[in-house]
Amino acid sequence: MFTGIVAAVGKITSVKPLGSSAEDGVRLKIDAGALSLADVALGDSISLNGACMTVVEKTANSFEVDVSRESLNRTVGLDASGEVNLEKALTLADRLGGHLVSGHVDGLGLVQKFEPVGESWELVIKAARDLAKYFAYKGSVVVNGVSLTVNRVDDVADGCLFSINLIPHTIEVTALKHLQVGKQVNLEVDLIARYVERMLSVDQGIVS
Repeated sequence: MFTGIVAAVGKITSVKPLGSSAEDGVRLKIDAGALSLADVALGDSISLNGACMTVVEKTANSFEVDVSRESLNRTVGLDASGEVNLEKALTLADRLGGHLVSGHVDGLGLVQKFEPVGESWELVIKAARDLAKYFAYKGSVVVNGVSLTVNRVDDVADGCLFSINLIPHTIEVTALKHLQVGKQVNLEVDLIARYVERMLSVDQGIVS
């Protein structure tokens, strides 16, 4: 589990195919930046842009993960060099500064707007119809591994548009600063919303 509070911005420095087939995944080498790896062991989990990955190799300031083709097909930003948001797995002694995050990407969103508004930035993302029902005013969402609060939701024919306010600190300490209109992002919806949907579907005799 994670909190969605980015601990550091790292950088993918190497992408190596794990085989010769188009169905094979890749091994990523990540420069951990300011993220301390002193307490990280092989097999531990680290979130990369919101996707939970397992450490398979490490040095004092870098680590490697294997990313399956399934994960590559369902995420963005894990197949090429570039900055990524990093967070180590939550321990029971940590503060839950964001919200409970599984590190399992539910789908991709498309940036519709990313503009400064006063001292902050407004980020508007379009989510597909299958995810739209999970977004609510003042609810939580994870965008590229960052726990954020939804300020507005507008339903559209093929999904929804949700708006987020990013304070200067968030822009400064995460890789969200690199977002652009038309760029895809990894989304994880609120776990509580998923459990509510499940309970209601069972009560109504509707199990999808």
